[in-house]
Amino acid sequence: MLLIDDILVSDSLFTERFVCHLDKCKGICCIEGDYGAPLETEELHTLERIYEDIKPFLRKEGLEVLEREGLFTLYKEEKSYGTPLLENGACAYLTYDEKGIALCGIELAWKAGATDFRKPVSCHLYPIRIKRNEKKNFEAINYEEWEICSDACSLGAELNVPVFRFLKEPLIRKYGEDFYEQLEDAYAGGHY
Repeated sequence: MLLIDDILVSDSLFTERFVCHLDKCKGICCIEGDYGAPLETEELHTLERIYEDIKPFLRKEGLEVLEREGLFTLYKEEKSYGTPLLENGACAYLTYDEKGIALCGIELAWKAGATDFRKPVSCHLYPIRIKRNEKKNFEAINYEEWEICSDACSLGAELNVPVFRFLKEPLIRKYGEDFYEQLEDAYAGGHY
């Protein structure tokens, strides 16, 4: 484990290899799971602000759920907010490309310039998951290994890309350049 400020970083971010392989997995992480993507408090307001801008990029089924249930859901078991789900368990914000790959409708709107918000940071950081300990005032960053990402692990191993390097952009988005540089320094220092 590595401690940067009050953030505990799992060794697996350095030791495990990962590169998303959408042609193989078809974006299944947006389809399977027990809960929607975790949302930060400020993202709840952001979704309300951008909803009209992202609507044209969403599927009819997703729009129906969002209109009926709201733009986010409180998951009592998790004690946190997340994206609503369709009846089949898929994220209400997902859409598909012409090859049948699940994509984030929010991110498609961002790529088209319709919004300044890319997507929830928890989605951008996946397969990293963040756990907060409010009592002790720290966060733990963990790599979540899931069988559906086995092709991403294989590709990451083939290309020799550690999890933290694959997720450089979202790690900087969440924690800043200095934090990411400290990850690089720890890795270069041969601690992993």
